Formats: sequence, C-alpha cells, structure tokens
Amino acid sequence: MKPKHILRYSIGAVLILAVTIIACEKQLNKTNPSYPTLDTYFRNTDELLKGTNSIYSIFHSGSLIGREWFFIHDLRSDDMASGGGQLEVPRAQILNGSTTPDNSVMNLVWNGLYTVIHRSNTVLKYAPTVTGNMALRDRNVGEAKFFRAWALFELVSMWGPVPMYMDPVTASTQFQSRATEAALYDQIIKDFTDAVAALPTVYADEDRGRVTKGAAYAMLGRVQMQKGDYAAAKTALLAVKNLGYTINIPYGDNFLEETEFNKESIWEAVYFENKPNQFNWGGEAGPIGDDPSQPQGTVRNQEYSPIAWRNLIPSNHYLNEFENTATGATKTDPRFAMSVYQSGDTYNNGASVLTDDDQNGNSSVLNGVTKKISWRKFTIIYKHGKGGDRAGGGNNQRIIRYAEVLLMLAECENELNNPAAAVDYLNQVRDRPGVNMPHYPTDQFPTGSKAEIVKAIMHEKTVELGGEEIRNRDILRWRKKGYFTTDPLSYFKAGRDELLPITQQEIDNNPQLASGGINKQNGGY
Repeated sequence: MKPKHILRYSIGAVLILAVTIIACEKQLNKTNPSYPTLDTYFRNTDELLKGTNSIYSIFHSGSLIGREWFFIHDLRSDDMASGGGQLEVPRAQILNGSTTPDNSVMNLVWNGLYTVIHRSNTVLKYAPTVTGNMALRDRNVGEAKFFRAWALFELVSMWGPVPMYMDPVTASTQFQSRATEAALYDQIIKDFTDAVAALPTVYADEDRGRVTKGAAYAMLGRVQMQKGDYAAAKTALLAVKNLGYTINIPYGDNFLEETEFNKESIWEAVYFENKPNQFNWGGEAGPIGDDPSQPQGTVRNQEYSPIAWRNLIPSNHYLNEFENTATGATKTDPRFAMSVYQSGDTYNNGASVLTDDDQNGNSSVLNGVTKKISWRKFTIIYKHGKGGDRAGGGNNQRIIRYAEVLLMLAECENELNNPAAAVDYLNQVRDRPGVNMPHYPTDQFPTGSKAEIVKAIMHEKTVELGGEEIRNRDILRWRKKGYFTTDPLSYFKAGRDELLPITQQEIDNNPQLASGGINKQNGGY
C-alpha cells in the first residue's frame, strides 16, 4: 500500500512561501500578524518537517517530476520521437534543437529547481535552532541537502554554470552570479556526501518515497561519473550494491502501479490517482481547483499513452537497438515487449486489442517495417480501457533503480581498465528473470576491447533504461569522450547544443548574472 499522506505536502509549502506578507496600508513594512513568518515559525521539529515536506511538494509537482521534468530530459535524448502534430510548440522546439531562451517548458523546470533549492535552504538555515526530536531534525537536514544537491545537478548538467544559492532568498537584492561548473560540482558532492551520513536506509511504510541512503549513494555515483571521476563513482556505487537491492524481479514490474517499492527500486516519486482523475495543470498538488488537501498525480500516463495524447513515441533508434532474431541475434530481447505497445497487443487486462486507429499520429519503422508503436513504460492502460489513461494518474515515477547502478558500475570498471568486471556487470543485468539474454560477448556485441565494451554498455543501457530520463546525460558524457562516430542528435552543433539556453527571465531579472566573469548566456544562443 502507498503511504497515503506523503503527497499532501502543499500545506507546508504555503507556510514556507508565506515569509512576509506586507499590508497595503500607509506603513508598507508592516507584517500581517495572521501569517507565520520565518522568524516565528520554525521553532520545533514538527514545523521543520512541514518545511521539508514542502520540498517534496514542488519535487512532485507538474513543474518537475509530475510533468515537465520527464519531458525536458526525454526531449534531449534519442530515445524519443514526436508522436505527431499534437506535440506542442515548446516541446517540439526542444526535441528539434531549436530551443529559445523563453521556452515555457524549460522555464517551468528552471523555476521548479530553484524553488527546490530555496525550500531546502530554508530548512537548512533554521534546523540548528529548532527543538524537539533531534533525530528527526537530522534526517530533515539530510533530506534538504539531498534535494539541494539534486536540483543543482539537474541545473549544471543541463545549463552548465548557473547561480548557486546557499541561503534562502528573502530580499530582492540577493542575486547571485553564475557559478563555475567546478564550484557547483564541489557543492553537489558535499551535499550528497552529507546526505549519505544523515539518511536512513529504509523507512516505515507510511514514509516510503522519502529519500534514502541508497538514493544518496546512487546520485553521488551519477554525479561523479558525469564529472569524470570514475574511481569516486565506483566507490559510491559499490556502497549501493551492499544495501540489499536486487534485479531478481520481473523487468515489467518496474513500471506497474501494483509493484511499486520493489526490491529493485532505489528512488521513486510517489503519485496517486486524482478524483475525478484530473491533473492540476496550474499548481503543485491536487486536481484543477488547486485544492491542497488532494494528493498529487502524474500526467505522464496521458502524455505518452497509446490511446491518449501520445505526444512522444519511441524513436526508431531505440526500437531497432533491441536484439532480435530477425536481425541475426540468437534471441529476441523480451524487454522490448515489456517496454512498448504495438498494434495487436492487448490492454485493459486483456479485454481490449490495440489498433492503428487507437494510436493517433506518427508511425515507426522497426526492422524495415512501418507500424504503429507506442510507449508501454509507466502508462496505465494495462488495467484500463479507453478513457482510463487520463491525467492525474497514480503510477509512481521510478527515478533510480538497481539495474542502472550495475550498468554504471560496468562503465566505471571499463574506464578504470577492468574489462572482465565490466562485462560481468553487464551480464548480471541480462540475467534478470524473464529476460535471460545470452551473455556478452555475442556475435553482434563482442567485448574484446575497451571500445567494444563501450558499445555493449551503450546498447545495454538503451534497451534496459530507455525512456527513463537517463539517456540524455549519457549522451553528454559519451560525447565529451568522443565515443560517437555520428552524433545521436541530428541537429547537434558543437559549442551550442551541449547546453540549454539560460532562461530569458533570468537574464532580464538578475543584474548580477554575469558579474562573476561568465557570460549571461550560453554560447550559440
């Protein structure tokens, strides 16, 4: 059962945002006594917990994990293609490499990430002075440091140098200049390291969905890999390996609502189906109407569903990456059928058959054959008929799972010149029950050199983790190392498309943006 209270975090958000309310009277600096202020509110750990809960609220919201976060990652990877003309212009811009500084999707993610940082900084500032349950206080500090590090990593990996705020912003003069990538990575690593020490390995059922020690170690491994420190990444990832996670579960269980919080799941964002099944398009929580008493749902099941909007579909590159007997492999990879739907597949608990007409928009080309193919991962039509895959769904977004840790370890070992260990990690993933793919080396993927193992890692990460918001950062890392003979993104121009543009609102509103010696805008924009 899901922890029913974990998403009702927007009440805490109200408190953390109601910093100072100015009365519209002659005395313009007068504080409204009806509202709590930072100076009067954070007195005990119960109040601090509400501040920490407000971080989760924005994290789960439509600005981030509930909608725009998965878009901004997926649109910058070659896992995805446009579902058709129904893809809105701001999303099509990102997918096609024509992103402008005023892109609304990008702006929502940017603002959401800085809201995470602001709320995390507020918890961290007031935690030392609260009274009450000190163990809870220390855990809240660990959670706040985790989320500040997570948000900064999202920012630096997509935008490069960005402003780094280490205190809550309470005045309009507290602008920051763009920090260097080195400074940002140093702070991210410090925060995740501190979080590792403060966070528990597991929670009671009612608190599932909060960040754990395993999530902090896994994120630390991701960060160190992206920075290029494979030895440090290996150390962090081996710590995850010792915490009891496993991939000895069916592959498809990672994307179903009934099998959330399984033994492979390291970190997932918790969602509940909204009643009457409506997503709150304009706010943090609940259905349309911004009712803060309602739990948060995700719109992913509607955006990618074969029978709903179908805004993004699997790319031809992704579809044709799977090993298939039709193209010479000794076995067709079972993960294909657990990742995508094709016309002729059943849904709605087997009661309905998916047709071409059900799937509006573009077709795909698989092994030379044109057909309609759509995403299966995280959609919920497996148990619903037409009209049941709407916004406000309750299927948790899995953000890190143990298979990724094993594949990151494979990359680390290969970069550290331990090829046998790298191949062993790849084969552990292929040994998953119900997958049982032939071990590397295979005829199609030999592993006799570092370069060949790189190709096997690229293949395995694609077929195992496609559509899970991982590929875009892999592309950035592997591009820097010169591992692509042809860039995965057809529009790519060096010196421009490595990064997104700094948002126009930041350029217009932050007079200190370039004061540290870094230009206001990224190159090429």
